[in-house]
Amino acid sequence: MSFSDLYLTNSPKLISPSDNSEPVAKLFGIPFDSTHSYKPGCRFGPDVIRDAFNNIEIFMPEFGVDLEQVNIQDLGNLEHTVVAQNMIDMVRKTTSELKDTSNQLIILGGEHSLTYGSYMSYPKDTGYVVFDAHYDLRDEYAGTKLSHAAYLRRIIEERGSENIIHVGARAYVKEELEFLTEHNVKTISDSEIRIGDGPKLLQKMTEKFENLYVSIDLDVLDPAFAPGVGNPEAIGITSRELYDMVVSLKNSRIKAADIVELNPTFDNGSTASLAARLMSIIISMNIK
Repeated sequence: MSFSDLYLTNSPKLISPSDNSEPVAKLFGIPFDSTHSYKPGCRFGPDVIRDAFNNIEIFMPEFGVDLEQVNIQDLGNLEHTVVAQNMIDMVRKTTSELKDTSNQLIILGGEHSLTYGSYMSYPKDTGYVVFDAHYDLRDEYAGTKLSHAAYLRRIIEERGSENIIHVGARAYVKEELEFLTEHNVKTISDSEIRIGDGPKLLQKMTEKFENLYVSIDLDVLDPAFAPGVGNPEAIGITSRELYDMVVSLKNSRIKAADIVELNPTFDNGSTASLAARLMSIIISMNIK
C-alpha cells in the first residue's frame, strides 16, 4: 500500500474534468492547526479553498490557459491528527511519494508547520520562496519546537538558508531577527514591496533555481484584503502586490506550492477567493 492510499482520504471536492488525461497538478489538503496560538480554525481551510475554486472563473487569459479544460487531480485530505510530529511525518512521506509522479503538487493548509514536512521532501537545491508576515524563526513557541512559529528555523537548522527567500515580513521578535542575520537569510522587505521593487527583486533572486517550492501564508496580506487568517497583522501588502510578485515567477518551474493559514471562521469570503485565485495562477503558470 502506498503512503497516498494510507494517509489520504481520496474524497475529492475539487471540480475538474473527469477524463483520463495526465493531471497538470495534483492536490491534497492538510486539516491541521493544533499548534496555532491566536485564532484556531485553519484546519477547515482546505475544503473552503476548494469550494471557492469551484465557484470562481478559472479561465486565465493572462496565461492563455483555461483551467476548466485541464485535469487537476484532487487526492482529498490528509488523515486528521492533533499531534504535530505525526502530521509532519505523514506529510513528508506522502509528499516524497507524490513529487515523483506529479507535474506540480499543490498543498492546502492548515497551519504553516506543515511546510516542514512538504518542502523537506524536495531536493536541497530546490529554491524556497515564502510569502509571510512572520519569519517563523523562533526556537520554540508555547513550549514546542514543532510550531507554526518555528517551522522555518527547523528547516534552516537541517539544510541551511542558501536557497531560502523570505518575502513580506513585518511582525517578528528580536530572537528571530538575530537568527535571520546570523544565517544570512535572503529577504524582500515589506518596505521594498511598498515602493514597487518586489517583483523585480524576486525575479532576480530566483533566476538561479531550476525548480521552486512556493509557500503562501495568507497573513502576508493586509487584513483589509485577507481577514480570514489565523494570525492577522495590520499594515500589510495588497492583493495586487502579492499577485505581481507571484506572476514574476512565471518563467520559473514551480514544482510545488502550499497555501496556508486560511481561517474560514473569520473570513467574509475574500480570503478564500484570493487563495483560490492564487492557486489558479500558480497552476496556470506551470502549464507550458
